[in-house]
Amino acid sequence: MRTCIIAEAGVNHNGDVAIAKKLCLAAKNAGADIVKFQTWITEKIITQNVKQADYQSENTGSNLSQFDMLKKLELSYDDFREIKKYCDEIGITFASTADEQDSLDFLVDLGIPFIKIGSGDIGNIPYLRYMGAKKMPVILSTGMSTLGDVEISIQALREGGAENIKLLHCTTNYPCPYNDVNLKAMDTLKTAFGLDVGYSDHTEGIEVAIAAVARGATIIEKHFTLDKNMDGPDHKASMEPDEFRCMVKGIRNVEISLGRERKCPTEAEFEILNVIKKYIVAQKNIYKGDVFTDDNICTKRSLNGLSCKLWDEILGAKASRDYKVDEGIYF
Repeated sequence: MRTCIIAEAGVNHNGDVAIAKKLCLAAKNAGADIVKFQTWITEKIITQNVKQADYQSENTGSNLSQFDMLKKLELSYDDFREIKKYCDEIGITFASTADEQDSLDFLVDLGIPFIKIGSGDIGNIPYLRYMGAKKMPVILSTGMSTLGDVEISIQALREGGAENIKLLHCTTNYPCPYNDVNLKAMDTLKTAFGLDVGYSDHTEGIEVAIAAVARGATIIEKHFTLDKNMDGPDHKASMEPDEFRCMVKGIRNVEISLGRERKCPTEAEFEILNVIKKYIVAQKNIYKGDVFTDDNICTKRSLNGLSCKLWDEILGAKASRDYKVDEGIYF
């Protein structure tokens, strides 16, 4: 199965459509399948007295409220129409997370291929039901949640009418330290709900995302930026194009490497087998009627002779003809 790789541009456009377009092109050139943003009307998602998270104020170097920070990063619906059109032109799929109902309605009309739900809306029952009622494919991030929280959210989506639901395991921390990743939780989610599970990666580097694919992730979402040194809350915990490209290459190589479940030699191994496999040969001159023993036969790389797997069967048998040293032994 081919892993869907999402370049999470998020708010790394810094409120600038030109930067957003550059992110789209860079994501396509880095091998992403989808470039994803976040869409909201600030007044509808947050009150004015909420402080920034510690990582946000640290990364922005500002004490602005979250309201003011988000207002600076907000793009208009016309901006997103322009970005979607550009994505269509260059050949990369556009997606965006809607943080409230009006933006969801807008994005559905715009033609997003699925509804992506951020971890902040886990347990938001009325909104989850509203999203489910769109009867579109859903990808649900599960950061900051328990298995019970995820179950409640899936139930709300299904009550609304959602049928095609995929889950993303993630740890909501920017960046996420390795000891908080808990990739094994992917297995728990898959076993508990019987749904496809992917991984939204907030770690630094490419190793964990690649490991997640080896563990069965069907989707990888990774924060993406043009430059980690740009101003903004998420750039430092995001991946630049060259590193993203390396991650994509690693994922595609792992996909190929996973191969099939059947254990058997490959076509290339059969060719090598002929020159390195050992067979049963004469250790000394053997004469017709001699009994094969540990003293007169051995195993060596050879072009003929019985397979070493037949060692116990040949021991004690009598030679049916004469054999010279290193000659392959047969019944």
